[in-house]
Amino acid sequence: MKHVRLPAAVAALGLAGATVGLAQQSPVFSARSELVVLHVLVKDRSGAYVGGLPADAFRVFEEKQPQPIRFFAAEDAPVTVGLLIDNSGSMSPVRDRVIAASTTFVESSNPQDEVFALVFDDDVRPVLEPSAPFTSDAGVLRRALADAFRPAGRTALYDAVDRGLRYVLKGSRERQVLVVVSDGGDNASHAGFTGALISTQASNTTIYTVALVDPLDSESNPGRLAKFAATSGGASFAPHDVAGVDHALQQIALDIRHSYTIGYEPPGARRPPGFHRLRVDVRSPDGRKLVTRTREGYHAP
Repeated sequence: MKHVRLPAAVAALGLAGATVGLAQQSPVFSARSELVVLHVLVKDRSGAYVGGLPADAFRVFEEKQPQPIRFFAAEDAPVTVGLLIDNSGSMSPVRDRVIAASTTFVESSNPQDEVFALVFDDDVRPVLEPSAPFTSDAGVLRRALADAFRPAGRTALYDAVDRGLRYVLKGSRERQVLVVVSDGGDNASHAGFTGALISTQASNTTIYTVALVDPLDSESNPGRLAKFAATSGGASFAPHDVAGVDHALQQIALDIRHSYTIGYEPPGARRPPGFHRLRVDVRSPDGRKLVTRTREGYHAP
């Protein structure tokens, strides 16, 4: 299938005015129906990535009801990815290692990815200049982080997630990812955890989290980070030490590059507002047992 550009509304809400065919030509979008978009990671029982699966290997269920797939893409498509880095005082001892791991992450990603970074303490700030809000250059990001990442103050994690979900929509890629590096605590946000979680459910963005937890810090909350990841179809990592941050970011880069993208039209007239649970099953042509990971569902307006 050819590489296609999903409409902006898909990126914003995971729902869009669109209809898409599975034909080999580029799909045609219209405003007559909605498209729910899922990013699906497939592995075998040994944990190895499984690529090259056709569209008919996948089945999508919304509230246990099968849904016809209208869009399918399996290539390593470029993404818009945001690094959300905790800039509170507790991050001071790990600053240099986090900058180095973030640089390696960009170097390992698709060279056509567009990357931004936000740092958050008492407030949330982009590290790149407004005139160039994205980069694919690891050196540019490293220098920007070295200037902006100076740990001090409190932690506005939920505000950062909310800001990241909006900032990522400024990108030009059809897939969106956020990577959050924090201890999971929050003592400075205007947004609450529930509101940030609903915003995540209403978004098409996949969130990965890396929890750097100080066992002596009573405000650390890696469980909150894990919930953002599970809800969106990402994964959470909790390295035992700062050296594990690099390994976690490398694993995230691999996950991003091995994901399938699937779209279907939800049962519009019969769909009440609120959260709708999703499931994706996949059958291997050679009969292997496969495991899928995608978001838990979506929040319909």
